[in-house]
Amino acid sequence: MENRLDGIAAALDALAAAGGAQAPAALSPSALVEVNRAFGVLMRQVDAAFAPVAAEISRQSRPQLGGDSLAKKQGFRSPVALIQATTGASVGEAIRLVQVGESTAPRTTISGEPRPAAHPHVAAAVSAGALSVTAASAIITLLDKLSLRVDSARKDAAERDLCQRAPGLRADELTRLLARAEAALDPDGLAAGHEEHRSARALRMQERDGTLHLTGVFDLATAAPIKTALDAMVTRVLQNNEHAPRHEHGGGDDPEAGALRDERTVPQMRADALHELCAHALGCEQVPTAATTTVVVRMTLDQLESGCGVARIDGFDASLPAAEVRRLAADLQVIPCVLGGDSEILDWGRTRRLFSPAQKLALAERDGGCTFCGAPPAWTHGHHIAWWNRDAGPTDLDNGVLLCTGCHHRIHSDGWEIRVDGVGVAARVWFIPPPWIDADRTPRIGGNARTALRC
Repeated sequence: MENRLDGIAAALDALAAAGGAQAPAALSPSALVEVNRAFGVLMRQVDAAFAPVAAEISRQSRPQLGGDSLAKKQGFRSPVALIQATTGASVGEAIRLVQVGESTAPRTTISGEPRPAAHPHVAAAVSAGALSVTAASAIITLLDKLSLRVDSARKDAAERDLCQRAPGLRADELTRLLARAEAALDPDGLAAGHEEHRSARALRMQERDGTLHLTGVFDLATAAPIKTALDAMVTRVLQNNEHAPRHEHGGGDDPEAGALRDERTVPQMRADALHELCAHALGCEQVPTAATTTVVVRMTLDQLESGCGVARIDGFDASLPAAEVRRLAADLQVIPCVLGGDSEILDWGRTRRLFSPAQKLALAERDGGCTFCGAPPAWTHGHHIAWWNRDAGPTDLDNGVLLCTGCHHRIHSDGWEIRVDGVGVAARVWFIPPPWIDADRTPRIGGNARTALRC
């Protein structure tokens, strides 16, 4: 416990040095970012110190103790309720604290011999303040789920890899990383899970208060064309909005010009897109998605031919059994990821300005979507690192990245630099911040490499 308190004290000193004692409004942008970082370190250190305490409260409140349970003696029905009352944590947060504390504590055998923690790499990362309790709990939950189906050596390597990659990831990026880890470690379990998900698919309709409520649950294969079609239609509207003026009431903008901009929310766009698709399906042979809307499946040629292994569908974090892709291919316009064949030209030099569909597929395989923020591929477009018109940049893969509209503007406006190391879809994309964001200009990894696995 003394070492853990030392970590909290060091984090407090770093927070004070960053300016944490000042009013937030008085901080410069760089100081505000540094204080935010220091608070993150402090929060992780506090959780790292508290998790073993929560685990011990749970141990001393185990059901076998009956009336001697610590929680019941304090007037609580469970250790989780005791932790909630004293910390204000939610049920989930209290459970995660107990779980992480139990899984990262040193153990002893029946004979009293010491044993390492059940998850030693998670324990080290949490103790160092690098991994939050939330991320640690997610990693532990996945590894425990796979413990009976994955050998200990692979599980240990996966735990080490996940603990190295999880720090700094957003919640959605961590979810994507864990989904890929599960698919890589247990492809057989993925196939069984897919059949369960397919059996559970359902769409319920209920009319209530003058509105129709749709509640749907879909397996990935069923969901792929639904999501792809709706995303394509929403993306079309968002791209039109990129150059359309916004009408400000009471301002000097032309009202007719302002009307060109679509002010619907994205959920409203999806609802209208579903209506538009169904209205067309009732009597029109053409649908508004047009022939360019495709379901893109990422897999190897061997997996496509053998039906073994797993595949990824653009826009989804979870993976799909490769055998299921054959059914998709029979029903839909599916593009398997077999890139760079003799019939495709992936590097165009200066002969064309816009990236070709084949190049965009290759970029999506490398970048996974917006290389900067992680938005799905359908929301992105190809961006020249060295500008085509100003810098005579070629329309080649090593001079291109996928960016959504917002990140495209941010990269240019804020002065970020982009570097591509390597060739083809295995290359790594780095974003170099401007000096006013990071004086050291430390490169930040982008795209798929953030959640790529080595295990």
